[in-house]
Parts: sequence; C-alpha cells; structure tokens
Amino acid sequence: MRLPFIDTADKAHRRRKINHTAEVEGKPIVFTTLVNMEVLKVIREGCRGMLLDMFGTFVHPLEEELGIKSNHRIGRFSDVSKSKEYHDRIEAINFSLVHDDGQSNRDLDSAEVILVGVSRSGKTPTSLYLAMQHGLKAANYPLIPEDFERQRLPAALLPHRKKIFGLSIQPERLSEIRNERRPNSRYASLDNCRMEVSEGEAMMRRSGIRWLSTTTKSIEEIATTILQEIRPERLIY
Repeated sequence: MRLPFIDTADKAHRRRKINHTAEVEGKPIVFTTLVNMEVLKVIREGCRGMLLDMFGTFVHPLEEELGIKSNHRIGRFSDVSKSKEYHDRIEAINFSLVHDDGQSNRDLDSAEVILVGVSRSGKTPTSLYLAMQHGLKAANYPLIPEDFERQRLPAALLPHRKKIFGLSIQPERLSEIRNERRPNSRYASLDNCRMEVSEGEAMMRRSGIRWLSTTTKSIEEIATTILQEIRPERLIY
C-alpha cells in the first residue's frame, strides 16, 4: 500500500489505514520518506506498524560525517517539471505515441531509433520505455506479409537504416500472445507465427539490421541492448 503526498499534519492522519491493516492482517512494516518533522511525529504517534524512517536512518549520519545540515525541503519533484530533460522526455513520449505501429511516416528524421519486427514482438512497450526512461524518440513499424512478399523493408524506412533495430520472438511464444488477442485465428496460428518470424529474421539479416529475440528478455534488458548498439551515450549507469 502506498500513501503518497503526505505533506501536512492533517494528511498524516491517514495512518488510520496503517492501523486498520494491523487489525486485519497483522503488524505492517512501514517505510517513510517524510522530511517534515511535524508530519512525521503525527505518523509515529499511535502507529501500530514497524516504522522505518528512511531519511532519518541515512541523512542524519551523513550530516554528522559531512558537517552539513540537510535543508529538509519538500517538493523537489516540482523542480523536475521545469527542467529541459523533463520537457525532452515528454516530447519523446508524444513522438513515440504518434509513431507507434507505423501510424505515421512524418518526421522520421527526428527519430533516434526505429524498431521493426512482427506484430506483438514487443515493439510498443519497448518504444515507450525508451521514451519514458531515456527520453529517446522511438518509432516502431510492424513487418507484415506484404513486406515479406516484396522481400524488403517498408520504403519509408530505407533512408533510416542506421537507426533501425529489429525485435524477434520464438514462434511458440508469439502464438500464445496473439491467441490472447485473437483466439483461434490464422493470425495467431503456430504455422503462421513460424512463417512470419522466419521471414522477419531473414529480412533483417538481408538488410544488415541488428536484432535480438525478446522471448526471455525483460523490457529493461531489451532497451539496454538497443542503447548499447545505437545510442550508448544515452545509457545511465
């Protein structure tokens, strides 16, 4: 359970939820990052959980060691919305939404990465993760049967080959995912998934596109691999 934005003594009385949990489920463990001492005092009084003050545990020893007092200022998140990095991230999210699933060919020159792969191979969540976590303008395009018949990438992507990264997936897993969306359809059949994955991987090899299988990888792993290959300077360690 999360109790966000507890920044006044009145709001601190939400600790009733903590005590209710103690009555119903047993003594809870409560982690707090409150910086206002008045608010923290209200939480402490009558709290029937095990209270762990994260700032008190770590900030006070640092104050002692460094000889510097924390200003205990509330509302640092509001500063973020004023930064260039924040606005760049919002712009990247909007770009990725507009260029999701091949919806738009406009302004692909601004794209920092273009993901390609068969439908349901993980392109959309990866694009949004790259935008939200790394501020990367990511477009994504599905490879469809018409592309396989032509045996080449969509024409709109050809000028941007260096930005392209491919995603693939095991046919068995792809069939499972598609069956959740369109059960018992040709789109979700294992034979069709095998054909699409095989054709998609062959196209990426012919085009010299870097690619990976998303079958057993988390979004974080996929995004990190893409950044290492295409925009290593955007990696944050």
